[in-house]
Amino acid sequence: MRVAFDSQIFCAQQFGGISRYFASLANEMHASGQVHPRIVAPLHINGYLEQLPPSIVTGRRVGAGRLSKALARGVSIAGGTLLQELFRSDIAHRTYYYPWPRRSRTARNVLTVYDMIHEKYPGDFSPNDPIPRWKRDAVAAADHVICISENTRRDLLALHDVSPSKVSVTYLGYDRLPAAAPGSTAAASRTRLVGADRPYLLYVGSRGGYKNFTGLARAFAASSWLRANFLLLCFGGGAFTGAEQALFAELGIADAVRQTGGDDAALADSYRFAELFVYPSLYEGFGIPPLEAMSLDCPVACSLSSSLPEVVGDAAVGFAPEDTDAMRVAMESALQDRAVRDQLIAKGKLRREMFSWERCARETVAIYQEISKP
Repeated sequence: MRVAFDSQIFCAQQFGGISRYFASLANEMHASGQVHPRIVAPLHINGYLEQLPPSIVTGRRVGAGRLSKALARGVSIAGGTLLQELFRSDIAHRTYYYPWPRRSRTARNVLTVYDMIHEKYPGDFSPNDPIPRWKRDAVAAADHVICISENTRRDLLALHDVSPSKVSVTYLGYDRLPAAAPGSTAAASRTRLVGADRPYLLYVGSRGGYKNFTGLARAFAASSWLRANFLLLCFGGGAFTGAEQALFAELGIADAVRQTGGDDAALADSYRFAELFVYPSLYEGFGIPPLEAMSLDCPVACSLSSSLPEVVGDAAVGFAPEDTDAMRVAMESALQDRAVRDQLIAKGKLRREMFSWERCARETVAIYQEISKP
């Protein structure tokens, strides 16, 4: 079976969750020998593609400046569809919702839907954002749709006129983060990450809108015990905005909140030496960060919304994300009782083994085979 992945996401992302998903999927399919994957991206800006076997990728990487992105996208629109047809694929798997390339005339057309965030939280996006319209058209044009969680599937069926028989679910995998550098110690790593040898709670990623970081800041501030004993570290997401700094001052936690960033090794250390990872999001299509935390034996406190219960199971202490007091209690309970913390780590070791790119690829191939039957 020949599978062609189009260039859309690889012309849009240097690095990022969706392009990592497709690069990992293609790599696992190639390794299995069951199918012959090909990422058809005549010009692209993506870093993950350089890490794949050359036989998987048709195309070359260019810079990520505005002109380079425009050139990559233009060449892909002009040549990607033709190359995909010349590849004579059995499956054409679309990597995003942009209105290009055209639907394949010879292959079964597959689309992955990641979440329904634009539809559920329109206030977090521009009123003129075309993604919901593009997504609706892409879903309608697909022969089959893959969702990355049961929650995303439910939301898709509720919000789009699509037959349930046309929609399947495959869970994502996650990448193992680097091992600790030789000689790493908790004291040195804490000092490097937060500027002091103090225990910290960890938040990872962007902080706006539905990510509910404001709710976490309020829950942290509401606990005199947390404020006295821990810092709150935010990894990634950029420097704090003026509005965030004003909020911290209002809540009296300006001296207790830190922001840092870095490569995967720095991210791994932020998980490895955290006392607790907190994921307060109102909505996620899947949610990889809790699995990353579990992979490094970091206990997890997690919102029980959208897809997140599917990911964390019983391996996290849960809370309703809109309930600041419930979030505070969840964090305190995970930190004040060593037995609870140890149990979370033990359950996390088991839970993380349920998700892998190998499983994601195997289940995706099974869908390809099913929809290809005469």
